[in-house]
Amino acid sequence: MPLLLASAAIFSGLVVTLVVFFVAYNAVPTFRAEGLSFITRGGWDTQINNAFTPSKTVFFGAEPLLIGTLLSTVGAVLVSLVLGTGCAIFLSELAPAAIRRPFESLVQLLAGIPSVVFGLVGLSIVVPFIQNYVVPANAANVVPEIPIEGASLLAAITVLSFMILPFFVTVAVDSLRAIPRSYVDGGLALGMTKWRTITRIQVPAAAPGLVAGLVLAAARATGEAIAVSMVAGAIAFSPNLNHGPLYMLLMPIRTIASSIVETGGDAMSIPSIASALFALATLLLLFSLILSLGARWAFAWFNKRMGVRQAGGVQT
Repeated sequence: MPLLLASAAIFSGLVVTLVVFFVAYNAVPTFRAEGLSFITRGGWDTQINNAFTPSKTVFFGAEPLLIGTLLSTVGAVLVSLVLGTGCAIFLSELAPAAIRRPFESLVQLLAGIPSVVFGLVGLSIVVPFIQNYVVPANAANVVPEIPIEGASLLAAITVLSFMILPFFVTVAVDSLRAIPRSYVDGGLALGMTKWRTITRIQVPAAAPGLVAGLVLAAARATGEAIAVSMVAGAIAFSPNLNHGPLYMLLMPIRTIASSIVETGGDAMSIPSIASALFALATLLLLFSLILSLGARWAFAWFNKRMGVRQAGGVQT
């Protein structure tokens, strides 16, 4: 049995290594030709169209894709952090058993819904709602250079938030329940209210688990392609604050993952496009690595901080 487990571990690690090597190797032509300008230059949509003409020399720029990915992921993670933490506190500490059990089952069910279903719901409900009730009537006059419609960064953040929320809530609930009961009893014995005990003792003690949930949610949001491509507008544009926060949220975007899905297929037969798509995939792998390292650092920092707190006693 130990030999079997060791073989499975080695095989899994080998597969991951080969995948990373294959993606990075095929991305070398793009990074060799463009270097850092690949992530600092725009014009992806035009460049993809020009790449189909053999006589043209094309240099790709993924800056709008990178910005769209970061904005949609950060926005969805922030929304999930606020809503998910409140939902986890309610389910783990405040909800009666008659409500807690069906709601936990519902959250677990949401985690299993395919992303294309979220995209279809977003395309049918979220996008029309934004177009009819959020987009100002004079949007075309204020921002004439880009179509301001329901398919936008705001729609992408909304759909991604509901997609990743179940993952964060599930991990957060388990983290809050894993806190030793003596922590809670000690806080109540010192005269702290129930809510103060939750916010000052349980949530800080569960912080490593909450960070793990955020990393899991961020990884899901970063790599999501189908749902985002359905509701984000599919235009490689960098949202900006030139016209205010509202118009920034209403601008269409295209993410790295959705670009790989939308551009792939027959376009992979063109070497320059294929290499550019592998370069995008390499950026996604780098994002995953950064998230993993960041999670490890945050986990260690929170554990060290909680160790100092426990050594110094419970703070009120």
